[in-house]
Amino acid sequence: MRPDSTEPKSKSQRKREANALQALGERLVHLKPTQLANLPLEDTLREAVRAAQRIKAHGGRRRQLQLIGKLMRLADGAAIARSLEALEAVGRRDADRLHELEGWRMRLLEDGGPALDDLVARYPMVDRPIVEGLLHRAAEDRAASRALFRYLREAIPGPSSPASQADAAG
Repeated sequence: MRPDSTEPKSKSQRKREANALQALGERLVHLKPTQLANLPLEDTLREAVRAAQRIKAHGGRRRQLQLIGKLMRLADGAAIARSLEALEAVGRRDADRLHELEGWRMRLLEDGGPALDDLVARYPMVDRPIVEGLLHRAAEDRAASRALFRYLREAIPGPSSPASQADAAG
């Protein structure tokens, strides 16, 4: 069937679309309140999602998810899906950054000098004496290992920082 056709949708197609919207609604239930506040939701839908987050009983939660699915059919599902995808992309990018920083910290702790040479070659803004001092302290003190991670997080530009955008462009 063509999208511009005036033929009615089949019952199966309507059911697939309803199930997809309910699944999208279920994804909303797993969001934090701050994330939920940033999505383009009607107030009734937002309140239904908040109620589902509070419900612990299986049957009650299932019924609430069905209500969310019904409300999703009245909402702009495409706009909600786009906003949710953008939100999840930011989360994945943040997680990737933390994994990269943790990799550098572990490599510095295991390999020492050669890893530090690689780090400074890749990120010239890293202050070599500070990292060396943190590495020497980290051998004896677990808190220094955490301090090393915090320093790397501050010194190495993230994906949305101006320095990393300049690196990506050049």
